[in-house]
Amino acid sequence: MIEIRTLIENVGTEHKSLIPKHGFSTFIKTDSLKLVFDCGPDETALHNARLMDVKPETADVVVLSHSHYDHSGGYPDFIRSGVKGTLYTGPAFFEPKYAFDGVKHTYLGAGFDEEFLAENKIVHKECRDMVKLSEDCFLFQGFPRVHEFETIPERFVKGELPGAVTDDFDDEICVVLKTSKGLVVVVGCSHPGILNMLKKIHETMNMPIYAVLGGTHLVEADSERVEKTVEEMKAMGVEIMGLCHCSGQDAESAVHMHKDVRSCHLGVGDCFAVE
Repeated sequence: MIEIRTLIENVGTEHKSLIPKHGFSTFIKTDSLKLVFDCGPDETALHNARLMDVKPETADVVVLSHSHYDHSGGYPDFIRSGVKGTLYTGPAFFEPKYAFDGVKHTYLGAGFDEEFLAENKIVHKECRDMVKLSEDCFLFQGFPRVHEFETIPERFVKGELPGAVTDDFDDEICVVLKTSKGLVVVVGCSHPGILNMLKKIHETMNMPIYAVLGGTHLVEADSERVEKTVEEMKAMGVEIMGLCHCSGQDAESAVHMHKDVRSCHLGVGDCFAVE
């Protein structure tokens, strides 16, 4: 069985003591391991975890989808709270990240470096292509850009100033879980394009994708791209879409319109479980 608990997300739920905040963090349990996927922007995910009776310090692995602050900024707080599991990131995770408006750069990075990992004796491994963590849990990285309409906003840049360049988000990774229903894919922001990501996963694993959970960064997409995305996800066999964080209201509404797909918003405190 797998169980996914949302420790932090933009939207509040029926549990009014939990704090919603722009960001994403989940605690995932499978039959073979426990892992934290993303840590949110600060210590808020830890506050929520305590109220949810979740113990992040028991995690075997921490996976950071990419180095934007709203997914990785809370990692140092997790370490200070006793989380010591092996850290997995994509390549070039520590390149500085910014948003550029044509005049100024706004820092968007994680706020810690490799020296912090060394000081805290953290084992750090890079995910390239695919990493098998266990019989039922995999990490994926390096997604060919086969869908031309899945573009990345030009404002996202990376590198040392003033020479920052367009961010291709090659550091982005995701979690893939094997279940009796098919694959469950948990994504952070899907900057490389959710369809590009799912295509590689589907072709590599040669299994149907049962559910897609997390952020799809369709918040800035036009209606045509949103509809194409939903239709192609359905064509891959996706039965459940638990979109949240950066997916956007238009994308979530479009999913709700498709009666042959079950959907939900994964807010803070929400849980998803499947055999």
